[in-house]
Amino acid sequence: MSEASVQDHVPRGALVGIGILLAVSLVAVTAVRVSGIDVRAPDAEAVMTRDLRFEDTAEGGVAVIDARTGRIVESFAGEQGFLRGSLRALARERRARGLGPELPFQLIGRKDGRLTLIDTATGTRIDLESFGPINAGVFARLLMKSDAYDRDATPPQVAPLATQSAAHQSRP
Repeated sequence: MSEASVQDHVPRGALVGIGILLAVSLVAVTAVRVSGIDVRAPDAEAVMTRDLRFEDTAEGGVAVIDARTGRIVESFAGEQGFLRGSLRALARERRARGLGPELPFQLIGRKDGRLTLIDTATGTRIDLESFGPINAGVFARLLMKSDAYDRDATPPQVAPLATQSAAHQSRP
């Protein structure tokens, strides 16, 4: 018997079982989506908020501006992958809806240490802790500056800046 004539067979019962499992999963997901049930955990109380605008600088960086005071909170030089990627996604949503950069983004630090970035123009939100402590730390720094929060509140749970720098340097 040659190798070409040998066929691997998957038992028919296993294929039928896999098909049924996939069908049930799709029906369950569709039912939840259509019903409008919110499957996210409820947000903890906001203890720190800051309205921010982000502008590209002539040097190719990003200037972060406190929307309330008009003062520059921080300037980021270079590409700033996560910061720029997050802002690109939100800016794309604004352009798709025909909206401009006038309205600020709201950065929220919650009692449980989570961070949320909300586009006040579209209502789009990014739960920043989902991307890990180093990436969330980029935004947490913006809350920790100046008058953005109650000094007695629990700060966001992110990696210290020294850890962030070491992590970025140790990547291949």
